[in-house]
Amino acid sequence: MKVATIDSSEAAKTPAGFVRDLVELVKARLTLLVLLTTAVGFYLGAEGPVNWAALLQTVLGTAAAAAGAAALNQWWEYRLDALMHRTQSRPVPAGRMRPGEALAIGTALSIFGVAYLAFVCNALSAALAAITIIVYVFAYTPLKLVSTFNTALGAVPGALPPMIGWAAARGTLNAGAWMLFAILFLWQLPHFFAIAWMYRDDYARAGFQMISSDDRTGERSASQSVFFCMLLLIIAGLPAYLGIATVFYLLAELILSGVFIAAAMRFLKTRTRSDARRLFLTSIIYLPLLLGALVLSKA
Repeated sequence: MKVATIDSSEAAKTPAGFVRDLVELVKARLTLLVLLTTAVGFYLGAEGPVNWAALLQTVLGTAAAAAGAAALNQWWEYRLDALMHRTQSRPVPAGRMRPGEALAIGTALSIFGVAYLAFVCNALSAALAAITIIVYVFAYTPLKLVSTFNTALGAVPGALPPMIGWAAARGTLNAGAWMLFAILFLWQLPHFFAIAWMYRDDYARAGFQMISSDDRTGERSASQSVFFCMLLLIIAGLPAYLGIATVFYLLAELILSGVFIAAAMRFLKTRTRSDARRLFLTSIIYLPLLLGALVLSKA
């Protein structure tokens, strides 16, 4: 296994280059999703007028915790990332950043995020952020080499940010918070099944145990995607029945989930990389539109 080493050019790296590497280290696109789901959780959990300053503080703390977990994940896996085409250009495996730097950045951001939530928001939101980091770094990350269950376990920290927002706004968790958790949890499964199948050879090179590992035809990945999309159709309708959202949301949810199911069924029918990618792109479009409908139709 070959891992890139730090060369003399690293020392002369420009500030702009370091910023680009930092953005990649903390998985900025994933962190943006965390910002969105945390804000939605806070907005829906707020009783009465929304405290926008508190919302921004909650988003800041959660974003720092999520960015720290992402950096720690890349520090832990940098030798394995060097084996995969899609990840070998990341800062640490590519040699642009030392492993110790990634560890220090990840640790600092994680501690700051949890402490900030504890002091500025409340203990419950901080505890949920700490659980997110612990599960993502110390459970999901090592489990990827052991069991295909890693995808389901990895969906847990991905579904916690809206609960952090809800807890920060209300100080407690109730059915609404768990409903948001369930929606985010189920959404991630077809999303990641599509990714895992598209990059199954890459994951195999690193020794990751994915549902796609021995699924050359794509039948298992596609059928599981269809199942969880159908389950999501039911669970995502709960906000209307719980009185959190109006009937407008229910109509939007039925349309969006129908499109999501159609994309999964197309992948099951053809089992081609192009349709796996179509399912992946559909999932990216589905979530913000669903959350947007939920926010606009808050009861």
